Amino acid sequence: MSNQPFPRVIGLAGVDRNENSKALKYAGHLEWPMVLMAIWIIIEWYLQAKGAIPANIILVTDWLIWSFFLFETVLLTSLVRNKKHYLIGNWVNLVIILLGFPLLWEEFPAAGVLRTLRLIVMGGILIHISSTAKRILARNHLGTTLMIGFIITVMAGFLIAGLDPAIETPWEGIWWAWVTVTTVGYGDIVPVSTEGRLFGSFLILMGIGIFSMLTASFSAFFVSRDEKLVVQREQQILAKLELIEMRIHKIENDLNKVAKAQQQAIKNPPTAPY
Repeated sequence: MSNQPFPRVIGLAGVDRNENSKALKYAGHLEWPMVLMAIWIIIEWYLQAKGAIPANIILVTDWLIWSFFLFETVLLTSLVRNKKHYLIGNWVNLVIILLGFPLLWEEFPAAGVLRTLRLIVMGGILIHISSTAKRILARNHLGTTLMIGFIITVMAGFLIAGLDPAIETPWEGIWWAWVTVTTVGYGDIVPVSTEGRLFGSFLILMGIGIFSMLTASFSAFFVSRDEKLVVQREQQILAKLELIEMRIHKIENDLNKVAKAQQQAIKNPPTAPY
């Protein structure tokens, strides 16, 4: 979900933050299924590039992925108030639905190259993960932040294994991605193609951001623990102060009653008996 112009230009804007609560709720529910689907798109793309996946499985997954895009687009379009604004901001989904129809690939094999359009979704996923990570950091959810870093590393590992001939397996790719993201750079696995090096440069920049987030998240996590202790102590002190205030208030009421009784006695002294 973004209001920034860049995601809108590339067709990956998601649901506007100013939209109604129901649209935002369902968009949030679809975020993690979209992340899992994006991971599978990359895995399928890698397996197909290596010729390691049967054609019938590719056909089934193509239908499932296309159906998910159709379901998400129809559902969110029906929920948002400004439907035109949403569709323009997410024009990539429309392109994938129209040109990514699996029967079109069966009738025209050359159109199968359009399958790579779905890799663009990875950019949208990374954008959504970035915004989600910022919200998570604000809430100090360390475990989810680590999960986001893990997902990005796995996705990058499969991508580099399909892009660069020097990296033969996804496991090598994941190791390379982990070493690159952490900016350690052992040099035991190195991309040799131009595409691989460009992707590596992008991942290095992303790695700086990821580990900055993790460092901030760790710091926030430990600081929040100390803050909780301070808050608990402050609540205990406030409870004691409230109790003391109640007792003082009761004493003041009792003193006021005694003072009124004395004033009443002075005004109306008791009559002496005859």
